[in-house]
Amino acid sequence: MTSTSNYQKHISKNPLKRFFINNFFKTLLSQTQNLKIDTVLDVGCGEGFTLNKLKENKIGKTHEGIDYSKEAITLGKKAYPSLHIVQGNIYDLKYKDNSFDLVICSEVLEHLENPQKALRELTRVSRRYILLSVPNEPWFYLFNYTQWGKDIGHINKWSKNKFVKFIKLKSYKVISVKTPFPWTMIFFRKMN
Repeated sequence: MTSTSNYQKHISKNPLKRFFINNFFKTLLSQTQNLKIDTVLDVGCGEGFTLNKLKENKIGKTHEGIDYSKEAITLGKKAYPSLHIVQGNIYDLKYKDNSFDLVICSEVLEHLENPQKALRELTRVSRRYILLSVPNEPWFYLFNYTQWGKDIGHINKWSKNKFVKFIKLKSYKVISVKTPFPWTMIFFRKMN
């Protein structure tokens, strides 16, 4: 079995990669650690690295994840057998409206042909909070290309400002916009 590039990124011993991943998690945890939440859904959870980080830090009581990749799910179930992660589709989440206190979607929207449709599904299943992150372009692309010499296949390339404009949601209030290099992270809350 070959492992996914996301898996390789997270298990890398490269000090530069470790620094950026740790900075990403530090920012994510700072945004979520003081929330009073019970349920967490990570959409596009990959192998479960982010979901497990939340569980280790006691952010939420139940942790669910979905990912499109069978390979990622298989790797995730081996790495984190206590997590509930299943195969699924971001455009058709099999949950009722307002099912989760916190919905996370990290490094997914940039790969989608219809990110607006995905965003509608994420907000539909969120009861209170949503945390989204995407690569901050063009920095992410330039950094990735110069470091590893490959095209990363992003359909959508958002700068921080363009991503904030994309998120325009009337029923949600943006709590914070963070830029843990080379990502943009937006945290927002449902208003009703």
